[in-house]
Amino acid sequence: MVADRDILTVALPKGTLYHNSVKLLGLAGLDTEFVQDPGRQLLLYSVKDAVRFIICRPTDIPTYVEYGAADLGLVGKDTIVEQQKDVYELLDLKFGGCRFMVAVPEGAEQDLHKWNQARVATKFPRIAEAFFRQQGMQMEIIKLHGNIELAPIVGLAEMIVDLVSTGRTLRENKLVPVAEVLNSTTRLIANRVSHRLKNERINPLVEKIRQVVEEGKLEA
Repeated sequence: MVADRDILTVALPKGTLYHNSVKLLGLAGLDTEFVQDPGRQLLLYSVKDAVRFIICRPTDIPTYVEYGAADLGLVGKDTIVEQQKDVYELLDLKFGGCRFMVAVPEGAEQDLHKWNQARVATKFPRIAEAFFRQQGMQMEIIKLHGNIELAPIVGLAEMIVDLVSTGRTLRENKLVPVAEVLNSTTRLIANRVSHRLKNERINPLVEKIRQVVEEGKLEA
């Protein structure tokens, strides 16, 4: 029987990143067949690999990893930057790409620096604040949990910082992007203690994942 200290625990993100995360780990040699369609199960165990999979919300993954409930996790760079958890970022996995943009109403001033001291609505206050600080701008950051595009329409804020993929939602709400804040992709993160104590298990897996990413096998 494998001792708990020898089990490798990997946190997988629910939602849009899930299937590529599972595919990547499978290509790296782990037995992932049984996690392809987990149903309602949130904790799955591979006897063959002595690997435990935790399936959780992407925003919770840095917490699981920071506190050692998971040794490794796959999560977006945006979540890492926003939460600022004490984790070790190992690899850029090159999938799940998205962009954070500053957007303002159509017809409004598009020179970003002329919006100094304006109000900004966002679900990602730390990312937004860091960006505007880098620009030498002092802004009032208003945190919302959804429907960010509504804020300029009702006068809550002059602009927004939000994730943009196709730009359709912005167009439908008569908003235009004026600056890119952050380009985010999925990253492999590790608990700092696990990375040291379980290096004989983690390092070979990381190298296999690196090879899969560099050879573009995930995209095939």
